[in-house]
Amino acid sequence: MHARSNDVIVVLFDGVCNLCNAWVNFVIDHDPSETFVFGAQQSARGRAMLAEMGLPGPVLPGVVVVAADRILTDSAAILEICARLAPPWRFFALFRMIPRPLRDAVYRWVARHRYAWFGTSAACRIPTPELAHRFLT
Repeated sequence: MHARSNDVIVVLFDGVCNLCNAWVNFVIDHDPSETFVFGAQQSARGRAMLAEMGLPGPVLPGVVVVAADRILTDSAAILEICARLAPPWRFFALFRMIPRPLRDAVYRWVARHRYAWFGTSAACRIPTPELAHRFLT
């Protein structure tokens, strides 16, 4: 794993969720500066981080972002990731102008249905050797 510093952002995701895995792949493909490192919430390190942050576990519905001293969940987590991607993707961060309760309601609705709509994997994502440095161990 990269040294955890202010410029490295940890993304904890639901490792068995196909939508979450697709999101991780998308972020990797659009993050050439390798700002993000990833960890499945179901992994030992992911569970430990959730516990350290006082977040309920074992798996939260969706993505958690840990950036410096901030913990972001729900739509704030997704929009923080978008804000740090290259254009045109960073422009999605403009959705921050929408009141958070409304954004989070939509986010949680999708999160509730993600398994039915996108399916699940039998196991958490295992990174390729080329991408192993982008994942928590």
